[in-house]
Amino acid sequence: MDWTQYWFMFPIATCVATMAMLSGIGGAALFIPIFVIIFPLLGPEYPLTTAAAIGSALMTEVFGFSSGFVGYYRKRLIDFNSAIPFLCVSVPVAIAGALMFGVLQQQETFLKGAYALLMLILCPIILRHTPAKDMLFESEDSNAINASTELREITDHDGRTYRFRRPKQGVFGVIYTSIGSFLTGFLGVGVGEVILPQLIKRNRIPVAVAAATSVLTVIFTIASASFTQVAALIEAGGIDAIPWNLVCYTIPAVIIGGQIGPLLQGKISQRKLEKAIAILFGLIGLSMGWIVLKTMI
Repeated sequence: MDWTQYWFMFPIATCVATMAMLSGIGGAALFIPIFVIIFPLLGPEYPLTTAAAIGSALMTEVFGFSSGFVGYYRKRLIDFNSAIPFLCVSVPVAIAGALMFGVLQQQETFLKGAYALLMLILCPIILRHTPAKDMLFESEDSNAINASTELREITDHDGRTYRFRRPKQGVFGVIYTSIGSFLTGFLGVGVGEVILPQLIKRNRIPVAVAAATSVLTVIFTIASASFTQVAALIEAGGIDAIPWNLVCYTIPAVIIGGQIGPLLQGKISQRKLEKAIAILFGLIGLSMGWIVLKTMI
C-alpha cells in the first residue's frame, strides 16, 4: 500500500469540507464523484470500487462534520432542542439504508445509476430553494412573529440574538427526512440536503442557526450510517476493503476544513454557494449517468 499515493486529496478535502460547513450539505456528495469519476481518469493505479468510495466518503464526512460541530458550538449557534425531532427519524432510517448498502454493495452499475439519479433530483431542488431572512430579536422582523407561537432564542458568541418559531416536521417533513436519511445510509448523500431546506424555507430559521443545527443532525445520522457501512465493507472484503492510504489524508483535511467553514459563515453569500453546488450536482449527475450508460451499452 502506497501511503503517498493520495497526497493531493489533502487540499481538495479541505476545500470540500469548508464548502460543506458553509452550505450544510454533506461533503460526501462531492467526495463520491471525485472518487468514482475523477480517480479512474488518473490511471489504473487509482482503483476504488463504488462501494469503497461511498464508505470512505461517509467515514471522512463524520470527522469533517464533527470538526464543524465544534466550530459552531463555540459560536453558540446550535439549537439542540430543534435537532432532536429530526434525529429521532434520521438515525434509525439511515441505519436501514446502510444495511441495504451492505446487501447491494457489489452492484456497481446500480449504485452509480442511483447516485446519478439522486444528483439530478437534488439539482433543481437546491436551485429552487429560497433562503429566509434572518429574524433578529432586536429587528423589526420580530414583530412578524405571532405572539402565541412558541418561540426560541439563540444568542451567539458575538451577542447577536436570533428569535424564531420552534421548527416542526409535520407528516411531509418526516417523509422528506426519511428519504434523505435512507439515501445517506445507502449512497452517502441526502440528509443534509433535506434537513437544511426544512429549517430555512419551511420553518424560517435564521440561516446561521439552521446551518449549525443541520450540522449537528448530519453528524449523528452519518455516524450511525458510516459505522454500519464500514462494518459491511470489512465483512465482505476484510480490513483492506477500506482505502486507508486515502482516508489518512482526507480525514485530517476535513477536520481543518470543518474549522474554516464556521469562521467564514456569513461572509460568503449562502445563495450563491447553493447555486454553485446545485449546478455542480447537475454536472455530476450527467457525468455519472453517462458512465452508467456506457457500461450498459
